[in-house]
Amino acid sequence: MIRRLLLLLALLAAATPAAADDIGATARGVVRIVTIAVVDGQVVGFGHGSGVAIAPNRVVTNAHVTELAQRYPDNVVVGVVPSEGDKSFQGHVVAYDAKADLAMIEFSGARLPPATLYTGPVNEGDPVVALGYPGNVDLATARSAADYIRPTSPVRSEGVFSGRRSLTGVEVLLHTASIARGNSGGPLLDRCGRVIGINSAITRGEEGDSSFGFAIADTELAAFLRKAKQPFQQVGTPCTSIEERMRDDSEADARARSDAATNARETMARDALAREETLAAARTAALTRREDRMALAGLMLVLGAMGIGAAGFLVLQGDRRRARWALGGGAALMAAAVVVYLLRPSAEVSLPAVAAAARPASTANAPLGKLTCSLVPERSRVTVSSTADVPLDWGRSGCVNGRTQYLPDGDRWQRVLVPDGEQTVSVLGFDPATRTYTNTRYLLGAGAMEMVRKLRGDTAPKACTIAPGAIDRLAQAEAAIRATLPPLPNEKLVYTCRKGG
Repeated sequence: MIRRLLLLLALLAAATPAAADDIGATARGVVRIVTIAVVDGQVVGFGHGSGVAIAPNRVVTNAHVTELAQRYPDNVVVGVVPSEGDKSFQGHVVAYDAKADLAMIEFSGARLPPATLYTGPVNEGDPVVALGYPGNVDLATARSAADYIRPTSPVRSEGVFSGRRSLTGVEVLLHTASIARGNSGGPLLDRCGRVIGINSAITRGEEGDSSFGFAIADTELAAFLRKAKQPFQQVGTPCTSIEERMRDDSEADARARSDAATNARETMARDALAREETLAAARTAALTRREDRMALAGLMLVLGAMGIGAAGFLVLQGDRRRARWALGGGAALMAAAVVVYLLRPSAEVSLPAVAAAARPASTANAPLGKLTCSLVPERSRVTVSSTADVPLDWGRSGCVNGRTQYLPDGDRWQRVLVPDGEQTVSVLGFDPATRTYTNTRYLLGAGAMEMVRKLRGDTAPKACTIAPGAIDRLAQAEAAIRATLPPLPNEKLVYTCRKGG
């Protein structure tokens, strides 16, 4: 098993990308849309455009790309050609808005990574990227009609955002990224790979005039999706550099751990002071009880002696009966005085049980119970993920939510998750001392995900366990996966956790 993991690791390491690419991650959800008109079994028309996944089995494109299919559904076949893999799929139009120039196509047979809509502000001069399948590139490179339905990566072009305009009553984004016929329906992205518009039209550059592109604005796209009752991912956090965020988070983490260590020392000092005060009070109380017993023994001894003396006096008086009572009482008091003295409490005391239980212990393995973890925006880099709170049930020895076993990493815990239904690898971490939860996400291509899933295999335990064999197998598989990941992730989400959930 280990030899197989090492072999797969070596193969994947050779193909590991130099860095995570946000635009490339979104490009995996960009498709070519092909329309083929058929009459009496003969192909009489052909057209194509671009689209982007908004759900695993649904893509958004321009209405004018699918216009023939909308008009003649029985005579026009709609094809969806992904950017990865070796198959294309037939689809059908499920939503259409000619005025907004937007349409949605549903297909089956594959699952695409959905793009995320950016709902924050875009400023003039901000860099933008267009993805799609321009027809002039296809004309130059295609050798046959089959090339149009063969999966291939979309063409990327860059420009700047030039402002918002109105085009035939529809809000559009004006930009300078180079697009052509065939780009219609493809996404316009910010530099973090979030969709800010759907490319729809271009101006013609004549006699030296510059060409500009028009993209259906994010506001129009969101309204179209809501009207179609299609859920979609959206995020409004600004785009930041992953290097900058990793550096800022490292500094913030160091401060948080320093603060946690200081708080722990202060807590220990307070507990130690409280312990000493408790001990001092206990010693004072014990000494008081000891002195009280000794005083009582002394008093009883004096009274006993007086009783014996009284007995002697009564004998001289000839009152033998009362003398016997006085002698017995005095002797009993003196004997009791000796017993009370011998049984006097010790002045030495130990820490009370309640105070001992309150002494601080290591938190690394301790259960914390149900937590609610909230995103810390200034420490996070979010491109496509939700920013909602994350519930976390932290159990003993790294058991999370009663089923997922984390691995120890010093006094922290980590776990690598490779889901079957997403093209992501998440490195999850938790620091019990600072109650900081992190999710470092890598958005990988289909080939890389296939290799990572082979490395993962079935090594993950089905439930929480601290059995050495299971932990060793999981650690080996995760080390192999980590070695294949790009040097930098696409996202890092940092949460601070509090009690309750």
